[in-house]
Amino acid sequence: MASETKPKPALPWKIKLLLSAYTFAVNTSRRPNGTVNRRLTTFLDLKSPPSATKPIHGVTTSDTTIDSSLNLWFRLYTPTITPTTTSLPVIVYFHGGGFVYFSANTKIYNRFCRGLAGTLPAVVVSVNYRLAPEHRFPSQFDDALDALKFLDDAVLPPIADLSRCFITGDSAGANIAHHAAVRAAEEEFRRVKIAGVIAVQPFFGGEKRTESELRLARVPLVSTEITDWLWRAFLPEKSDRNHEVVNVSGPKSASISGVKFPATMVVVGGFDPLQDRQRRYHGWLKKCGVETCLVEYPNAVHAFYWFPELPESSMLIRDVRDFIQKHE
Repeated sequence: MASETKPKPALPWKIKLLLSAYTFAVNTSRRPNGTVNRRLTTFLDLKSPPSATKPIHGVTTSDTTIDSSLNLWFRLYTPTITPTTTSLPVIVYFHGGGFVYFSANTKIYNRFCRGLAGTLPAVVVSVNYRLAPEHRFPSQFDDALDALKFLDDAVLPPIADLSRCFITGDSAGANIAHHAAVRAAEEEFRRVKIAGVIAVQPFFGGEKRTESELRLARVPLVSTEITDWLWRAFLPEKSDRNHEVVNVSGPKSASISGVKFPATMVVVGGFDPLQDRQRRYHGWLKKCGVETCLVEYPNAVHAFYWFPELPESSMLIRDVRDFIQKHE
């Protein structure tokens, strides 16, 4: 039976080592009382500075403050070498990290967002939001909506077309992207028009374990032990994993049938323990009348996009480009 087999993805040793190192860093920094050793995470979380005057791989980067009191800001990625078109779509990106780790200038996300901007091409706005457990739900979702409101009046490069805006994120950032789209549907924007949502391996959960969670319970980064701790650090006190923000298609979820929810692309990896929930999310969107497509990479682990040398990373950018071209 599938649940009894425990296959392992064929990964280069360097990537296996890096995934083990990230997992070690998470396990070392998280405390049993639900707090995080921020001094340690600051030391381990390698950052990349902006490069506004010297393009890297054809992309310049700059940082813009939205609200300094909340440490809410974004990194803007602007391609310098573009086709003959006069405008590019805008990707509003929310990084992963279980709502607890990383930032918009984390090295792995800086590299990934630069790759998106230069290869698609697109103007990418990578949002730095508040982290749990210091700032629990709904802080991250408030920040996401505030970022969209700020962009509606922001001065961006002339090539950025906010009427072709795609809310995007990976893991916890994909969870934020979903809820940002729900909230944005209730707002009146002047320039921002949400054309689609791109949810890369969204971080969802629930009280009852799924088959993939049981089968892949000890994988790096998203083992059940780690994800349970992340949910406890993120959720309000006395909440369980059936909270509507965790189990979006569960018993406490709110229907979006009456919401003008944009077309959505859901990305699933075959070695991701969250895959059953991601497929369920795709099915739930369809049931609610949302145009949605499911993209699966059978050999992909969680966070495969951190590593540009993996073939699935190039496949992801290709599929994102196809989705954007279809819906912009």
